[in-house]
Amino acid sequence: MAAILSEGRKAPAFVLLDQEGRKVKLADYTGRRLLVYFYPKADTPGCTTQSCSLRDARQELKSLSVDVVGISPDAYEDQKKFDRKYSLGFPLLADTDHAAAEAYGVWGDKAMYGKTYKGIIRSSFLIDEKGTVLRAWYRVRPEETVPKAREALGELPAKK
Repeated sequence: MAAILSEGRKAPAFVLLDQEGRKVKLADYTGRRLLVYFYPKADTPGCTTQSCSLRDARQELKSLSVDVVGISPDAYEDQKKFDRKYSLGFPLLADTDHAAAEAYGVWGDKAMYGKTYKGIIRSSFLIDEKGTVLRAWYRVRPEETVPKAREALGELPAKK
């Protein structure tokens, strides 16, 4: 796994295509908090659980001035199918060359059925209005993403 991002560090910039083929960049969220979550593959059980829990918490997060962005190595067309199937309603970004995943330290060795391969280590990051990492959760379980974000947001000073 690449270097781990720690709290207080500047979040690595990214420019990726969303599920509609539009460029989305970290700088688009300046002035708002952003929850970025990395997931291995669209429309797989764990990724669906994680994404749907964020969909269901979207209004609550929005009321706390937090936007949500999901990133995986899937092509944007696959992200679009995933979004449509589950009515997710937030940007799903295509990191097909895994450059963003590497910058965030979430591209690394995984194992399945005795085989080792490179892939996304499911992780999420809470980023502040200025692009600084407030919290980083590596190897987060799909059902933990929203509760961990809620807990962290409860610990932070209220947004003015």
